[in-house]
Amino acid sequence: MSDSNWTYCPDLHNYKRWKTREVKIGELGLGGDNPIRIQSMTTTDTMDTAGTVAQSIRMIESGCELVRITAPSLKEAENLRNIKAQLNQAGFNTPLVADIHFTPNAAELAARIVEKVRVNPGNYVDKKKFNIVEYSDHQYEQELERIREKFTPLVNICKTYGTAMRIGTNHGSLSDRIMSRYGDTPLGMVESAMEFLRICEDLNYHNIVLSMKASNPQVMVQAYRLLVNQMMASGMNYPLHLGVTEAGDGEDGRIKSAVGIGTLLEDGLGDTIRVSLTEDPEFEAPVAKALANRYSKRSGGEEKALSPLQINPFEYRKRESIKIGQIGGGEVPQIIVDLSNQSGLKPSHLYPLGYQYAVALDKWNITDTAVDFAFVGSQSINFEIPGTLGIIQDAPYWEKDGNKERHFPLWKLREIGDENWSPEQNFVVVKAEDFTLEDLAKLKAIPNAILVLETLAEHGMAQQRKVLNALLAQKNKQPVILKMSYKGLSYDDFQLFTSTDFGALILDGFSDGVMLSSDLPLQKVVGTVFGFLQATRTRISKTEYISCPSCGRTLFDLQETTAMIRKRTNHLKGVKIGIMGCIVNGPGEMADADYGYVGSGVGKITLYKGQEVVKRSISSEKAVDELIQLIKDGGDWVES
Repeated sequence: MSDSNWTYCPDLHNYKRWKTREVKIGELGLGGDNPIRIQSMTTTDTMDTAGTVAQSIRMIESGCELVRITAPSLKEAENLRNIKAQLNQAGFNTPLVADIHFTPNAAELAARIVEKVRVNPGNYVDKKKFNIVEYSDHQYEQELERIREKFTPLVNICKTYGTAMRIGTNHGSLSDRIMSRYGDTPLGMVESAMEFLRICEDLNYHNIVLSMKASNPQVMVQAYRLLVNQMMASGMNYPLHLGVTEAGDGEDGRIKSAVGIGTLLEDGLGDTIRVSLTEDPEFEAPVAKALANRYSKRSGGEEKALSPLQINPFEYRKRESIKIGQIGGGEVPQIIVDLSNQSGLKPSHLYPLGYQYAVALDKWNITDTAVDFAFVGSQSINFEIPGTLGIIQDAPYWEKDGNKERHFPLWKLREIGDENWSPEQNFVVVKAEDFTLEDLAKLKAIPNAILVLETLAEHGMAQQRKVLNALLAQKNKQPVILKMSYKGLSYDDFQLFTSTDFGALILDGFSDGVMLSSDLPLQKVVGTVFGFLQATRTRISKTEYISCPSCGRTLFDLQETTAMIRKRTNHLKGVKIGIMGCIVNGPGEMADADYGYVGSGVGKITLYKGQEVVKRSISSEKAVDELIQLIKDGGDWVES
């Protein structure tokens, strides 16, 4: 049943940006009616003034409107003064943000120098020892008073100097106190921030931005939604900084970021974003801009919802569906790729779909990223197809071809009469924008029907969600394939937009499969689909790397090390490896990883299994070999 207490955005079915209060970061307005702001973080040593200034300029010129710099101690906080002065002298007045973790005195100094400070409530006052302690209500209140005493000086300095603050919760660095009471949950993340926020409000300080970052997009999305839900209930509307932490590098990092950030942007949430890639920071801003610019001119429609929200948006539960063939039930989302625009179909057309024909052996080799169906429209397949591949044809051509083995029809719901149905699977397409409850009744009468829910709308995700909510309300359990088409996009935009549109619905358990049409090369299309299914954790096809984007605290070359580890482990399907530059971004922020490789000193690495330290202070020259051995000892190694 739906629940009015599940509200987390202005409108579930039409685009409408959530109106937050405006926060001033120097002269820069954030929230309110301002556009979505773009930011990133330097990777240089903060004491390297010239290097930090040069990198900051490259970031600004790539589109950054805020530049964040780590300040792990007083000396780095003091040097922010020199960095700011040199940027000003070079003609750049972009606001600076001091990134603080364990050092309140550094935060208090930085707040007198730069326009904004970021504090992590999980470790600003508390020291994480991974201890579970049962607190009585009185003891818990005493802990909150201790936090108030330690945090109040920073708030008062920010008020005096007009400095903004981001209260930035990280999923993996929740304090022992929060973990003891709330567990490793989105609710714990929200409460961690709200404790600090309540202190700020009591002190009449409101120049605040909030964030709920996690390396798992599902956790990240749920936490932000719950935060907004609680703010709405309390009459608050503080702006949101969006980000998926430790997203990794390359295409995987971009896709993972788009799934998390894009899902929230689709619902009108988010006032500033940072895409965290294990790359030079000037490469982050263009990705963030591409995500944000999609919403700069988006307007809402007037359509009414068929039914209110039918899922709990703060936890994952896949929509229950019956299994028809290999679609629905407990099966992973199935992938349908459009070959209808390819002429003269032959075996080589299947190569980009994960199928390789070995002529000498007269057999098909099937990869881990082989799709499940190919839609060929009005064409015929005149060669032996792989045993795991299904072919979907337009219904008239399926009938004309004589119902070949592993061939299935695609019917148009609005044109169906008394048909010659397939005894196995009938794919039935309808546009989400036109869907009615009468269509649902018609769909139910079709044997072995699989709904292909298509959208051509600008805000297509919301149109599809409207129909899927109606199916839940009607207790309909027919499998649903989400269908979208993308034409005329660059490959970069295609990755971001598809990951956003499909990812948003998959994260809510709303898909038994995806059907994708594009004018891009098929191999790129297939790689993107497997990428966003991996990012949503609904279909695992490769190793996952949870890798921080580097900063001035990093103790080794993250990009080089990540590439080296990836080269030796990328055949370990389903294994999650965290690669962290320092302990601040270490066992906490890679909470989702199976194995961890963490910088613990210059030239020294500490290895983790889960969040447990296994080996300390290993020489960096031997550390990758030791990581491989740890994976072998853990029983997760297979030979490539």
